[in-house]
Amino acid sequence: MRFFIDGAWAEPSTGRTQNQVEAATGEIIGVAALGSEADIDAAVKAARRALDDGPWGRSTAAERAVTLRKFAEALERRAEDTSVLVSRENGMPIGLSQMLNGGAPAALLRIYADVIENLLLEEVRPSQAGSTIVRREPVGVVGAIAPWNFPQALAMFKIAPALAAGCTVVLKPSPETALDSYMFADAAREAGLPEGVLNIVLGDRDAGAALVSHPLVDKIAFTGSTEAGRIIGAECGRLIRRSTLELGGKSAAVFLEDGSIETFLSGLDNASFLNNSQTCTTQSRILIARSRYEEVVDAVANFADSYKLGNPLDPSVTMGPMATERHLDRVLGHIGIAKNSNARLVTGGSRPAELEQGWFIQPTVFADVDNNDRLAREEVFGPVMALIPFENDEDAIRIANDSNYGLGGSVWSADEDRALSVARRVRTGTIGLNYYTLDLGAPFGGFKDSGIGRELGPEGINAYLEYKSIYGSSRYLSA
Repeated sequence: MRFFIDGAWAEPSTGRTQNQVEAATGEIIGVAALGSEADIDAAVKAARRALDDGPWGRSTAAERAVTLRKFAEALERRAEDTSVLVSRENGMPIGLSQMLNGGAPAALLRIYADVIENLLLEEVRPSQAGSTIVRREPVGVVGAIAPWNFPQALAMFKIAPALAAGCTVVLKPSPETALDSYMFADAAREAGLPEGVLNIVLGDRDAGAALVSHPLVDKIAFTGSTEAGRIIGAECGRLIRRSTLELGGKSAAVFLEDGSIETFLSGLDNASFLNNSQTCTTQSRILIARSRYEEVVDAVANFADSYKLGNPLDPSVTMGPMATERHLDRVLGHIGIAKNSNARLVTGGSRPAELEQGWFIQPTVFADVDNNDRLAREEVFGPVMALIPFENDEDAIRIANDSNYGLGGSVWSADEDRALSVARRVRTGTIGLNYYTLDLGAPFGGFKDSGIGRELGPEGINAYLEYKSIYGSSRYLSA
């Protein structure tokens, strides 16, 4: 496989490759080239030329909006193939993949086409000496580093606002989902994106490090682990380079004593088990009012047992495998640690005997978890729930906030005003009242170790714009 650089397919600078393995079968479904520092350098230089010398750097907001909508249409024509490919790569159930890998990228492009058309990019203000022209300009060349769990959607979290703002992009996808990102390249060519505006180089950590440190890159947009985010943030700090970091989570679902079990179970899939729980907002700490504790424990265990495991391309399957064998081993390691604690294993805890191929794990529930246990402190990134009792609302808020993370969360109560009162005091970037569903029209990001900056919503474009003040005469006030 080649890379997409400067509007054309480019041969890799080395012969390094890797096999892409299907998560549900363990079988090879493709071979991908891995980029080197030289490939990243070529892509960044192409992006720089497109910004400084090409038509994109001189384009108007209206012109970019037209191109973004054409890009959306081109992606939609590939949506079904893209959805299937991602499900094969990372085990995502096909229905979810159709929404988030097939539909969401096009929706995001249209959202940011609308945003940039309606955003005031230049205004004139009176000043003591005459006037000041305040401009919003593109931040420059963006290095976008996307993860494997929602590869199409999370890449477009970065690409759409960056392109709308007038930036150019070098995308480094995750090697765990090595094949699907090139759908972007095909669609970009069809849509008529100028050469160098979007470049794609698959690579491992060395390629990512080369992108983060490249002297011609102006901003890094990263989604991934907190551990990797610390390294990237430190390098961006050293280089005085802008960065947006969307990192890990250990979010809490808070079930108050007046909560509805029926409502809770109807929302639990999105809140805690979405994408086989390979989701940064997974609410894997389930905090339960003491008076309802055993009732809710049993309900969550029964809900976990109700999942149908199997090939994610089967529409009747509700939970697919872990994305890779290495990740499966990591999840099993967390389960082993929890089994050796004082927590009580209620259901699951091992690989399903009936699925010999692929990287499957039983949905697993531990009760009586202490919030200081590793299972309650560390992100598992798999379907392993830690159930924790609390005494009252104040205790629930204390436990929810006793975490290094703050990305997602939910509060479940028959009294929505009461739930809102609790939600306002939980230190997290997003939180739902009796449901949890991400809103593409509202800012998304985390507190504490869950990251820096916000994506999505009209606010998401701000990270790709710089302010410039031009001091002029008063004649501009009447222009």
